Amino acid sequence: MSTPKSTTVPFVDLASQHAEIAAEVEAGIAAVFAATSFVDGPPVADFEHQYASFVDVDHCVGVANGTDALELALRAAGVGPEGEVVIPANTFIATAEAVSRIGAVPVLVDCDDERLLIDPDLVEGAITDRTQAVVAVHLFGQLAPMERLAQVCGDAGVPLVEDAAQSQGARLGGRGAGALGTVAATSFYPGKNLGAAGDAGAVTTDDATIAAEVRRLRNHGSSTRYVHDVIGMNSRLDTVQAVYLRAKLDRLEKWNELRVRAAVRYDRLLADVPGVRRPLLGADGQHVWHLYVVRVAERDRVLAELGRAGVGAGIHYPYPVHLTGAYAHLGLGRGTAPVAETAAGEILSLPMHPHLTEAQQDRVVEVLADAVAGGRS
Repeated sequence: MSTPKSTTVPFVDLASQHAEIAAEVEAGIAAVFAATSFVDGPPVADFEHQYASFVDVDHCVGVANGTDALELALRAAGVGPEGEVVIPANTFIATAEAVSRIGAVPVLVDCDDERLLIDPDLVEGAITDRTQAVVAVHLFGQLAPMERLAQVCGDAGVPLVEDAAQSQGARLGGRGAGALGTVAATSFYPGKNLGAAGDAGAVTTDDATIAAEVRRLRNHGSSTRYVHDVIGMNSRLDTVQAVYLRAKLDRLEKWNELRVRAAVRYDRLLADVPGVRRPLLGADGQHVWHLYVVRVAERDRVLAELGRAGVGAGIHYPYPVHLTGAYAHLGLGRGTAPVAETAAGEILSLPMHPHLTEAQQDRVVEVLADAVAGGRS
């Protein structure tokens, strides 16, 4: 039975996720308040241990948010002022912000046209004697081409840093996103596959020296109380957020499986819809579908029609980094990253979350097909 045309379809459904964990979270938070363990309480260490095990790394360091996580990962990997860091033009601006906050320079390269991930051949050409790191962004829930990037970075002698904010649970050879480079940063912003009840993030690595440096930097540059060897920041994972994340982590694999199931069904439903370019499902099964991104002509008109019909949708992202006002000073105009620039005018993120129903998907595809057809009539 199809969903009534008046029914709205939310882009995300955090309420349903919360309903599954509400009782567990309530008990955990009550324990935190009873113990008044608001900063660095036992749930923080418990979550760090559990997430490290989930990713398959030796170390996880919880921090305040994903942007801090990336900055701290880069600093601990040796990036400093005036150094260059190669990043994709097709990413959320936080990837570039983390570089800039250190005083380093983001060097932007284009993406491939199929998965919209950083192009390793262009990375190889962008590395100079000033390059201090390469950031591989696992975009939309899929892994960047890590094997090729690791080869490029190994040959150049520069660390490969993962921006794993959209890929919790994606795996390559049994190891998770966040375990495939020198060090990784992730975000637990509420809408992520593993989302907190506010801002939170983490750094993961197998390198004990890097992990220790991140712990020092996140705590005002101090590993011993009131002894501050370097200038750091205050970026600790809140105990309450750790309680929330622990409850969700126990369910993450199941929720990711539901995302994959929804993506497979979208692919089938959209196969015969003219004018809609579907994302690649991939034979390796590594995609955990943080976002389900299609490409259409007249994207802004289509997005508006979806909105009028009550279908939540989004754009991730409408501007490559070099075309934002924040990075105009780099002097990189149109033509710098032609694939990313073209895709930015076509990409459309459809509703995707673990509690998406088949009826809701049917409604999304119906409205999308009508909207795309309207542009061709």
